[in-house]
Amino acid sequence: MKMLINVAETVVADALRGMAAAHPELTVDVENRVIVRRDAPFAGKVGLVSGGGSGHEPLHGGFVGRGMLSAACPGEVFTSPVPDQMVRAAAAVDSGAGVLFVVKNYTGDVLNFDMAVELAEDEGVTIARVLVDDDVAVTDSLYTAGRRGTGATLFVEKIAGAAAEEGAPLERVEAIARRVNASSRSFGVALSACTTPAKGGPTFDLPPGELELGVGIHGEPGRERRPMMTSGEIADFAVDAVLEDLKPSSPVLLLVNGMGATPLLELYGFTAEVHRVLAERRVPVARTLVGDYVTSLDMAGASVTLCQADEELLRLWDAPVNTPALRWGC
Repeated sequence: MKMLINVAETVVADALRGMAAAHPELTVDVENRVIVRRDAPFAGKVGLVSGGGSGHEPLHGGFVGRGMLSAACPGEVFTSPVPDQMVRAAAAVDSGAGVLFVVKNYTGDVLNFDMAVELAEDEGVTIARVLVDDDVAVTDSLYTAGRRGTGATLFVEKIAGAAAEEGAPLERVEAIARRVNASSRSFGVALSACTTPAKGGPTFDLPPGELELGVGIHGEPGRERRPMMTSGEIADFAVDAVLEDLKPSSPVLLLVNGMGATPLLELYGFTAEVHRVLAERRVPVARTLVGDYVTSLDMAGASVTLCQADEELLRLWDAPVNTPALRWGC
């Protein structure tokens, strides 16, 4: 498998050096693996810190900036960052208003962020934490107990980040983040396996002509494998899986997310089918975002995330954001 890298051992460090070169508005600590807004800490503002294994870019480092995250901690590929990174990030963005940790529900992330909460509080930083667990595909997986955290992470980071940018106190930012997570559900589909730099080959076996329904962002198994389906058939299956659990009573935010190797031509065609299914199910769509945001290296496929949004959540979603990967209203 051909890969645009030097050696597998330096993939993350090399990417961080590139991010530093491309985005001078960020402070990128390559050695300690922390990405911080250059203007942090901002007096009176709650800091938002997230992180996880590399390989899901632009999550999370690409979401550091105005109206979203204050800092991000990238781990090795598909491996949780360590508590020291999280404590360093919290200290860098704490203005005295406290820090919210946004944690995807994977065992390593949960354990390390929990440890970081204790260490940061020992250093005098007030910490709150929200767990993202939006994936309806399976209850437990190879990486977690309970539901996996996937596309709703973007909704949580954007909407809670907007609340923090407005000067909301920590308790309010935390409550909004929890409400977004509780209002969001996701379902993913893989058309191919992903390739990690260390292995240099597919991480799981997906025969030609088959797809994995309900795949996780590390290639974890989903609900079932089937022969290849049309875009419309996949949209029917994915949307119904989400709606069976979410049952929205108000308009939704829609994220059609690419897994890393699916062209936008195909993603937009799939988005049309998702809108068709939602219209048939009488679910109004308030906003739609399409693109590669929560990826799995070079996996072909897509995920659908819906968030039931009231007027406040819509207002915060529409608020200005300026990050490497997400920007509007600036």
